[in-house]
Amino acid sequence: MSQPYAVPLSPRGLSSIAPPPPWHYSGDFLIVEFWADPAAAAAVLPAGLTPDPQSPGHATAIFVDWQFTGENDELLDPARYQYREFFILVDALHEGQAVAFCPYIFVDNDSAMMRGLIQGFPKRLGAVHQTRTFAAPSLAAAPVAPGTRFAATASTAGQRIARAEVKLTGKVDDPSRAGLGGRPIVNLRHFPRLAAGQHDNPAVHELVVSIMDNPRIADVWTGDGQLTLPLAEGEEIADLAPVRVGAGFRLSMSYTVTDLKTL
Repeated sequence: MSQPYAVPLSPRGLSSIAPPPPWHYSGDFLIVEFWADPAAAAAVLPAGLTPDPQSPGHATAIFVDWQFTGENDELLDPARYQYREFFILVDALHEGQAVAFCPYIFVDNDSAMMRGLIQGFPKRLGAVHQTRTFAAPSLAAAPVAPGTRFAATASTAGQRIARAEVKLTGKVDDPSRAGLGGRPIVNLRHFPRLAAGQHDNPAVHELVVSIMDNPRIADVWTGDGQLTLPLAEGEEIADLAPVRVGAGFRLSMSYTVTDLKTL
C-alpha cells in the first residue's frame, strides 16, 4: 500500500484499516426471501425512499462467506481479509425506481466494517456462520445437490438475531431469480457531529447507490427457505420478523467496487 486510505493514516499506510480501491470480492451466499409487516418495513426507510406498493413488506435475508482482496494480494492475509456477513435488503422506491435498502448489516471483521461504512452500509459487529461445502465426499461436505440442507446464523452482543435454512431442490438458470442485481442497492451515508449545538446537523447525510463492477453470479440453486429473526434485547431487527417466507437460494458471486453514486 503506497499511501493510507482509511484511518489510521499511518506513515506507510500499512496500519490503514482498509486499502484503497479497487476492492474485489468473492463469496458464497445463502439467501431467503420473506415478507415482513409492511408497516415495519416502511418504518426502516429513510427520507427519500418510499415503500414499493408492488411488493409491500418484501425483503431478503442474506448471509455471505467472503474473501476480499485489493491490489496488493490482500487475499494472502486471510486473517484480515476473510470475513462473514449478514444483512437485510428491503424493497423500496426512489423517485419511482425500484431499489433495495439495507437497514441492518452485521460483519465479523473491522476492515470489512470500514469499507462498508464508506459505502453507506450501516455495519455493526456480529458473529455470522453458515454451512460450507467441500469437494471431498463426506457427510460433513454438504454437496451442492438436491436435498442438501444449508443453514446460517447471526448473532450480536451475545444474542442470536437470525437463523436461516435452505433445502436445495434444483439448479436455477436465471440468476435474477435469486433477487441479486434486479434492484440497485441504495444506502444512507451518515456521520454525525459531536460539537455542541450541532448534534442535529450531521457532517454527512446522503443517499448513495452501491455500484458493483463486473458482477458475476455462478452456481445458483434454489430450495425451500426458512427464516427466523428472534427477539433480542436492545435490537429492533425482530420488528422485521417474517409473516411469510418464500424461496431460498445458494450461490456464489464476485464483483469489484471502484465507485459510488450520490443521489
